[in-house]
Amino acid sequence: MITEKLLSVFEAEAITGRRASTWRRDIRERRVGHVRIGRQVRIPLSEVQRLIGNGYRPPVETTNQPAE
Repeated sequence: MITEKLLSVFEAEAITGRRASTWRRDIRERRVGHVRIGRQVRIPLSEVQRLIGNGYRPPVETTNQPAE
């Protein structure tokens, strides 16, 4: 039994800023794990968090040296 929170494409859009149409395309192309409940499509919260984690890039440390 799945106890994880399932999000609609609109909820995923609100969390990430990615358009709902982009979520639907990624679901159609099987880039994102999803759950179908009848005609409804839900995205597990872990999939949204995975995409956010994969896109994270740590800041690059720079030294504040004056330009020559």
